[in-house]
Amino acid sequence: MSNNELPLDGVKIIDFSQVMLGPCATQMLADFGADVIKVERPKSGDLSRNVFGGQGEVSQNNPVFCSLNRNKRSITLNTRTDAAKNVIYELIKTADVVVNNFRPGVMTRMGFGYEKLKEINPGIIFAAGTGFGTKGPYSHKGGQDVLAQAMSGVMEQRAHDSVPRSIYPTALCDYAAGMHLVQGVLAAIIARYKSGVGQKVEVSLYNSMIAMQMQEAANLMATKGTLNWAALPLCGVFDTTDGAVVVVGAFKENPLQDICIAIKHAEDLSIKYPMLEDQVEAKEFLQGEFRSHFSKMSTTEAITNMEKRDLLCAPVKSLEEALKDEQTIVNQMIATMNHPIHGSIQVISSPITMSDSPFTIRHTPPGLGQHTDEILAELGLSLDDTQ
Repeated sequence: MSNNELPLDGVKIIDFSQVMLGPCATQMLADFGADVIKVERPKSGDLSRNVFGGQGEVSQNNPVFCSLNRNKRSITLNTRTDAAKNVIYELIKTADVVVNNFRPGVMTRMGFGYEKLKEINPGIIFAAGTGFGTKGPYSHKGGQDVLAQAMSGVMEQRAHDSVPRSIYPTALCDYAAGMHLVQGVLAAIIARYKSGVGQKVEVSLYNSMIAMQMQEAANLMATKGTLNWAALPLCGVFDTTDGAVVVVGAFKENPLQDICIAIKHAEDLSIKYPMLEDQVEAKEFLQGEFRSHFSKMSTTEAITNMEKRDLLCAPVKSLEEALKDEQTIVNQMIATMNHPIHGSIQVISSPITMSDSPFTIRHTPPGLGQHTDEILAELGLSLDDTQ
């Protein structure tokens, strides 16, 4: 591989996906060189182009859309017409992967199901992300991050029964399933090198959330016991005089003793509560003691004292603070690109660092249908052939 070549150069992806699950997956593949052709509906396009209000090009290129669609090209097609379907079939002939995150059966009804596409190109990899899978009692349900949180058991997991159930505020399920889709696509590409044929790859929000609870599930199924990291007696978030800190009192011989020293407690509470079982019984008391002592300390003092005892701890930061953190800058997690409408804008870059394949932005997030003429010309077609 030359210095200018990216790992996925030469891989062509036809991308029907929208919102987050599919787009975050195809963006990662695009970041590493794949030619991602985003197929969008005329006038409206990807749902995330218009979900945040406003009108016109500014709305259609809002920050949320831009965060998920760099390094892609956009073609608009009315896929209900036979002419547009034929354009898709022409694209499939030379494509490696087709991606969608529609409900099960939608691609088949559109004329782009796996059986149809593999007739055109036996090497095609058909990658689908759904809410709950393509079979079973929930397969008909629309997939959405919050629903998967609720139905997978994630939303029920709380530090204590008294804590209200709530929606996790970041699209955890979409991102996890998107990254699983990336893994599936890459594995299928490697498998095709060996077999010469493509295959179907499926992920779901639901499965990804079940998989993320592998430790908790294994413990529950083996012992009927509950594993809840947030509920451990020496773990918690505690207010300080100017913020908050999080403490994970685990993975040490006597973490309770170390916490007591760090917060300058008058007693070594590990003498009275030496075993984890004792600490679980006394959790309410211990947490109260922690809260009382941390509330009299600054965040810096609390972190300094705990780190002296080699305790796992961190200050609680806002996203704005995290984005400005020196570690974020050193890790090059913010990328700047020159957008044709917004000018210079910042987005999150790739979380993956490769020594010989540096992250680059080859294309800014595309305008709706921006590359229609270009893509059609590559096929030897024109707009008249899509009507």
